[in-house]
This record gives sequence, C-alpha cells and structure tokens, in this order.
Amino acid sequence: MSFQDKNLLVVAPHYMTFVKNQVDALQRYFEKVTVIALTPFVPKFLSKFSFMNPRWKRDASVYDYKYDNVEVYFAKHFTLPFEHFRKKRGDVAFKAVNKIIQKEKIEFDLIHAHFTWPSGYVGAKLKKEYDKSLVITGHGYDVYGLPFKNAGWNKKIRGVLNTADHIITPSKCNYNKLMQLDIPAEKVFVISNGYDPNLFNPITIAKARENLNLPKDKKIILSIGNLESVKGHKYLIEAMKIVTEREKNILCLIIGSGSRKNNLKNLIGRLDLGDYIQLLGGKSHNKIPIWMNTCDVFVLPSLSEGNPTVMFEALGCGKPFVGTNVGGIPEIIINTKYGILVEPKDVDGLAKAILRALEVEWDMNYILNYAKQFTWNKIAEKTLMVYQTLSKKT
Repeated sequence: MSFQDKNLLVVAPHYMTFVKNQVDALQRYFEKVTVIALTPFVPKFLSKFSFMNPRWKRDASVYDYKYDNVEVYFAKHFTLPFEHFRKKRGDVAFKAVNKIIQKEKIEFDLIHAHFTWPSGYVGAKLKKEYDKSLVITGHGYDVYGLPFKNAGWNKKIRGVLNTADHIITPSKCNYNKLMQLDIPAEKVFVISNGYDPNLFNPITIAKARENLNLPKDKKIILSIGNLESVKGHKYLIEAMKIVTEREKNILCLIIGSGSRKNNLKNLIGRLDLGDYIQLLGGKSHNKIPIWMNTCDVFVLPSLSEGNPTVMFEALGCGKPFVGTNVGGIPEIIINTKYGILVEPKDVDGLAKAILRALEVEWDMNYILNYAKQFTWNKIAEKTLMVYQTLSKKT
C-alpha cells in the first residue's frame, strides 16, 4: 500500500533523539508528517523547586517549526510531578493536542503514539474523536512498569492498549509483559529501536580524542544515560573501584544529567575515584557520536530497560557493549563477539566484565556489519509493514 497521498500524525512526549530519528526515516513515505510533542508547561516561579524534574524546568518558550514535509507543534499544558497530576495528564494533554489540531486545521489519516502514557492515551482519544487508525509504540517502563503499578494504572493502560489497532514494542521482554495484560497477540509487533548511521559511524579513537582533548594513552570507558537510579551508575562507580585496583591507566566518562548527580559525585569522592571518573553532564545528541568514538568500551549498567537506543548507537560506532541482562538487551547482545552481559547490581561481575572487555581484541568490522540491520531506515521499513495492515481506515 502506498502512503504518498497520506498524512501521518505522531504524538510523543518529546521530539528528540529516537522519535525524530524514526520520523526522519518515515517522512519520505508520506505526503506530510505532523508531530505534536506533549510539552509540560511549568511557570518559572515553580521551576526552581527541587522536586521538579530537570526536563520540566522550563517555561512555555518553545516554538513550532517546519522542515521538509514535517510540521512540529508543541502542545503546552500545565502539570506537576505528583500522582494526582500524572493521572490527570492524559486528559489535559488531549485538550492541548486537540486545540492545535483544530486551530491549525491539521488533517491526518493515521496516528502513531509513542509511549502508552500519556501519548497513547491521547492517541486513543484522537482515534475515537476522528475515527482514525492508531498505532502505539510501548517503549519501556510504560509497558513493563506502569501497568503493574496498581489497579488504577492497570485499568488505564489496558484501556489505551485495547483501543489501539496495533502495538509496537522493541523487545520480546516487553511483548511478554503485554501478554500479561491480555492484549491479543495478533495486535503486537516486536520491532527494535535503531540508530542513525549518518551520525553514528566509526572514526579513529585518536582523532576523536584529539577533537575533545582527551588523553590518548588511557583506556576509556564511556557510559551514557540519565543520572537516575534505574540507570545503575552507582554500581558502575563501585565497579570502577575494583577495576582501578588492577588497571590504573584508565578513565571512565559518564554523560548525562539527572537527580542523582550529587549522590554520584559524593560516591566518587568517598571512593577516592576523582582521578578515574568524570561526570560530564548532558550533551546534545549530535555531539554524542564524537564522544562514543573516544571509548574502548561502552558500558550501560541499567537495572531495567526496554531496548536502549544508546546500545545501537554504540554498535553503530563499532564499540563493544558491556551491559546488564535486562529488558531487550540480551536479545541484541546475543554473543560475546558483540559484548559482555552481567546481572544488574552485580558490582564484582561488572568489574570483571569491564576488565575482560579491555583485554579482548574486538573485531570492529564484525560489530559494524551486525549493526547495519538496526539502522532507522531498516526500522522504518518494518514499521511501514505494520501501517500497511491498517488499510481499512488509512
């Protein structure tokens, strides 16, 4: 089925990294793609409080824009990071989205919502309002955590998923969770996340380090992720204490921002690892490839995951992946030619895996050839096959 005369509406909690990556890969198949990002509006006087999520410390100064055949709108709506507001956010976000659709006279033939809540909920209401087909991608916690939080959330998320015509999820692990919610198996498609090979491709370690003024004579370990408990940086830092007892010529770089920054900084100080670990803060996505290419080994010590995009980005740069045996990770790191997996929170095991990874002579070309199947263009082709099953309404 051709979509050249069709318009796609994408609803997502943000428009950055993987959502934009997928839209950019899909846009050439449609006449027009409209993206509406659900943007929490937080007045400046509230943003200073410590309870605010760092991503919400902003005002309404975000601007709609267009490029190619893609239009991007920001559905600004007031909410706060408390349970009462979380439960109400779906309806509040829907009103903001529908207001944009009405004001801008946006026409669409198919809805694709990323994350079951609140975007999936918004998509479900749009499906009923406009009688259009709906695809929801359930990525991570919104599948394996939120529906099992309590009976109220279980009912909400089940209702959203049962409204969708089809559901995409990036791992078999998530698929199994959806089966626990009694979602019909024929509605669910497992399609992994991916990476942009135009951004994430190999350059020499020496060149990357020269660009960033990093030492050329040290072994460098890189980890990228929000500084939140679920990403497991605490265990990486503790593992580095063991690693540095055997390997002194080493540097661990951690990129990311989040609520655990001060805790991790204090832990580094207590373990006297200031010479070995650097917290670099957040970096723009287009700067991540150069950092990725500086490392000898990429490490992701998460306690839980869906199917982390950063894993594919590491593979796309030909980097071996050391990570935890959670979520969809073992579905991708299927043998020791791509990386080494350990159990979450296993500090000794993680330290041994890092030391082992530093000793192995990895075959970069082998990793790169494997990664090719996970480019966003390949993922877009699989996503289009899901869309094609919805010919009844599109």
